[in-house]
Amino acid sequence: MARASRLVLLRVLVALGLTLGSVVFAAAPSATAAPGPGSPLPSADPFYDYAGPLGGVAPGTVLRSRPMTFRTPTLDTPVTGSQVLYRTTDQAGDGAVTVATVLRPLTPGPTRLVSYHMAYDALGSKCDPSYTLSGGYANPLNTAEQAVIAGYLAAGYTVVAPDYEGEDLEWTIGRQSGYAALDGVRAAQSFLRVPDSTPVGLVGYSGGSVPTQWGAEVAPRYAPELNIVGTAGGGLPVDLAHNLPYINGSAQWAGVIPALVVAYQRTYDLDTDSFLSTRGKQITQQVSDECINDFARDYPGLTSADMVKPPYSGLLDVPEVVRAVNDNIMGSRGTPRSPLFLAVGHADAVGDTIMVTDDVVGLAHEYCTRGVDVTYAQYDGLTHGQAFPVFEAQALQFLTERFAGTPTRSNCATIPRGNSLAPLPVPSA
Repeated sequence: MARASRLVLLRVLVALGLTLGSVVFAAAPSATAAPGPGSPLPSADPFYDYAGPLGGVAPGTVLRSRPMTFRTPTLDTPVTGSQVLYRTTDQAGDGAVTVATVLRPLTPGPTRLVSYHMAYDALGSKCDPSYTLSGGYANPLNTAEQAVIAGYLAAGYTVVAPDYEGEDLEWTIGRQSGYAALDGVRAAQSFLRVPDSTPVGLVGYSGGSVPTQWGAEVAPRYAPELNIVGTAGGGLPVDLAHNLPYINGSAQWAGVIPALVVAYQRTYDLDTDSFLSTRGKQITQQVSDECINDFARDYPGLTSADMVKPPYSGLLDVPEVVRAVNDNIMGSRGTPRSPLFLAVGHADAVGDTIMVTDDVVGLAHEYCTRGVDVTYAQYDGLTHGQAFPVFEAQALQFLTERFAGTPTRSNCATIPRGNSLAPLPVPSA
């Protein structure tokens, strides 16, 4: 890692202690009691429920709010913020609701808003950022991302962290994740009473790169009023038709395969009985309320072929699965206006052990051909997990420079073509 990146990362990690020890946040009006350890899961918490009509409600409208404390299950802090339930849009274009956590430091000065997208990669509500940031549940990844968030807060940024998978925990679903991120920004701006012109940065790694990249991609049409000054996405799942064969039989990531089936079934109402094997049905049921740290390593050696019954030899032989995968290829629905920082590890001949390096290269190259200002970074020799702190350090530096209005360091001229973003042909039924 370059010396500058090490220094930025050190600031991020040190900032957790600085933030928890010295930063105070303004309390906000509430509609219900504050959440915390021992609180019900979001799936059983009335705060998350909204039965009113949404057809005439503008995306980003705050429907209710309550105070919260930024904590872990074992560490109480003086840092307080707010949760907001807001209107957003699902993958089909219908109204939906979700929750965002809004944290604002006492540091005086104009608001600079960072939409930080946690890699919660979840099928169960215990994994929601609104729950974990309130101390309801933790794992090492959550704790690491809380440290990064604390770094942004200590640096004077206002942070909004949306539950971008929505009420049904629809993991990796592109457009609706992007909509939830953008509407979370709108909700935060409304709640904080700051104008649309407030500068905004989008950032996320791994699963968090989904709302980040898709947010930037759909923003010009969905939220053109937002002043997005920069977008930083790392470890991106650009085209799951390429990721699935890569992790097939993996010791570390094979549990992702059944989890994706669950997410697609929820979003696209897949008839899973028509193609899942007995083992496939059993495993999808087992992972259906878990977080990625629960399921990713629990099925070493599991293959796509294990998940299906004849006449299929793998999930990508199933027409409705392929249609769902094709509906979530990054770069397929729009062109960002903001400068981009895209990064990925490269630990073997294909990628970082789960993300395909040449897919991220292909996305960066495609955006460059459309005139987007792209900075691409490749972390040779680093796995997906190892690349996380390097990316977070460089993302903070990238966004700091964008908020400051300094020139970008686009390397579009040297980014190779990479993999094609063309959709997979849909098999005949």
